[in-house]
Amino acid sequence: MTKDLLLALAYIVASVLFIASLRGLSSQETARRGNIYGMVGMALAMLATLLHPDVAAYWAIVPAIAAGAIVGVVLAVRVAMTAMPELVALLHSFVGAAAVLVGFASYLGGHHGESGILRAEIYIDVLIGAITFTGSIVAFLKLRGTLGGRPLLLPARHVLNLALLGVCVALAVPFGSEPGATGVLYLGVMTAVASVLGVHLVMAIGGADMPVVVSLLNSYSGWTASAAGFMLNNDLLIVTGALVGSSGAILSYIMCRAMNRSIVNVVFGGFGTQAGAAAPAPSGGDTPGELQEIDVAGTVAELLAARSVVVVPGYGMAVARAQHAVRDLTQLLRDRGIEVRFAIHPVAGRLPGHMNVLLAEANIPYDIVLEMDEINDDLPDTDVCLVVGANDIVNPAAKTDTTSTIYGMPVLEVWESKRTIMNKRSRAAGYAGIDNPLYYHERTRMLFGDARGVMEELVTAIRAGG
Repeated sequence: MTKDLLLALAYIVASVLFIASLRGLSSQETARRGNIYGMVGMALAMLATLLHPDVAAYWAIVPAIAAGAIVGVVLAVRVAMTAMPELVALLHSFVGAAAVLVGFASYLGGHHGESGILRAEIYIDVLIGAITFTGSIVAFLKLRGTLGGRPLLLPARHVLNLALLGVCVALAVPFGSEPGATGVLYLGVMTAVASVLGVHLVMAIGGADMPVVVSLLNSYSGWTASAAGFMLNNDLLIVTGALVGSSGAILSYIMCRAMNRSIVNVVFGGFGTQAGAAAPAPSGGDTPGELQEIDVAGTVAELLAARSVVVVPGYGMAVARAQHAVRDLTQLLRDRGIEVRFAIHPVAGRLPGHMNVLLAEANIPYDIVLEMDEINDDLPDTDVCLVVGANDIVNPAAKTDTTSTIYGMPVLEVWESKRTIMNKRSRAAGYAGIDNPLYYHERTRMLFGDARGVMEELVTAIRAGG
């Protein structure tokens, strides 16, 4: 059996493992197994590639792999779950940067004189890679808080985007017809223009859409890897990139459906431009501004008197790292025969599946963690909805206020429950920057305070006898 055939076989096995990894990640129960499949597949792919006869510069490759492994281990150990969204965005930027560098290396390595198809592959790879690189950097800075969440909406921004894209497309003609040093110049100019386009595209997207942006950038990074696979004639890169690109696109579509919006609207709409008019309180609500507060003792009394409780986690829970205290509270209530379930909105947090991961980390049973569509119809029969650090995903304005920027977005209808207790640090607006009439609803009580501290106080009070 030839070495090329062995390499092809290894790549096929690795591809199957990557597919199995994605399949495993589709469920919390099989996520750990899915991660293992992915790790084994990547290790096999790297080993097979290193043993290829065309690979010779081990003196450079091995130290690079070792350095990357060390960085990966350090990040895995030190990065908090709250910082995971920005880390994912940063990792996407690495994919984009790698695509750009590999594209230039391939061109400068003598491939510019080969077929026009190969030059087109190089050009497309560098174009997508540059947009992914700079767009991911901006997303990282926004998620980190270095840049504000409000969108940058320049005059005629759509025309500007089309002009930048048009320049990139136009430069492909002289690039394809002028190999050599002149071609490098055109490739470099296109890279600069595409980089500006990537910055502007993400700068124009509001903070409320960042979960979708992260998912879209994931898709971009996949198509970038696939384009690099065509450029390098590497079947595994093509397959893996297509898997990541398509799964990221599908996830983006699902999330946009959950927000009642289109991907085009997310990328070009500038959602979150400004706060909409304050939404009227839902039917039966108090006059806006009249908050009804509740303390820990009152909350304990409400919870212990309930037969069914639904917990709605949000980014505030993640920031406070309150998931373990929430787990303790859940266990205490279940020990007293109270039904406790969790309601997860598709775009809760700053990353797809963010809340699910946090709850899994706290060992909260999978069977009581339900998606929005599974639990919304049960909320009218729920005694207490405990909202922990969520805001926009429980905003009635999405149902009642046609002037709101989130109007039409499916939300968890917690105001339908017999009692809604909303734990927040303050009455400030959520990430979308708009008021929430849920604060003023007649059945809502505001429990102010840091999520972790409040949940720990609830646990202590219940253990002390309620």
